[in-house]
Amino acid sequence: MKHVSQFTQEENAALDRILESRRSIRAFTPDTPPKEEIAEIIRAGLLAPYPGLRVAGDVYFRRFVVIEKGSLQLAKVAEIAKRQVKARAEQLKRQLSADPALRHQGQGFVRRLERLAQIGVPGIGTAPYFIVVAEQRGFPPVEQESLAHCLENMWLKATALGLGFHLVSATAQLGHDEEFCSLLDIPHGEFGTNGCAIGYPRDALPPASHPTVDEVTTWIE
Repeated sequence: MKHVSQFTQEENAALDRILESRRSIRAFTPDTPPKEEIAEIIRAGLLAPYPGLRVAGDVYFRRFVVIEKGSLQLAKVAEIAKRQVKARAEQLKRQLSADPALRHQGQGFVRRLERLAQIGVPGIGTAPYFIVVAEQRGFPPVEQESLAHCLENMWLKATALGLGFHLVSATAQLGHDEEFCSLLDIPHGEFGTNGCAIGYPRDALPPASHPTVDEVTTWIE
């Protein structure tokens, strides 16, 4: 029996265009997108898969916190982020000094962290919205993998709406900071975090270049 998809060829083609158009945007206009569109993006995150066997209880396991540019809360988050990046740089420097084999590989990354500790973390304050997604920790600890699915859904929805999206991976480190958790009103130590910056892209980006399926795929029959 031939399988019939519930989606039309036109719908599949539209999805392909969205997937091909997804980009990481790091420069935004000062214009603020409507909150209704941000709510649509968050709903896309709600539809993302999650480790169902690890989730229990009546309280939903994800939280979304939207922080607007120019707010006092965002200024506090920016300072916390710089503090966390500085601590991470110092930790890595100690590790590299104890492991000469890694010293050459890691020195450039440490210098980048030290610079970000001075100028701030890109994505926090560079777009109209900084969104933190928090997911309850469990065992095994796969909240970051689950958050990746959530953020990918949000990224694709932002692309479909014509909005720019910047994944702010440093947010994962912020989840260990007690002040940051207090600011978001989530229990310290109980949630993993990640985040993104969203706004209107300032510049048009060139098409992305990807290999063909045949170049990267091995079929085993």
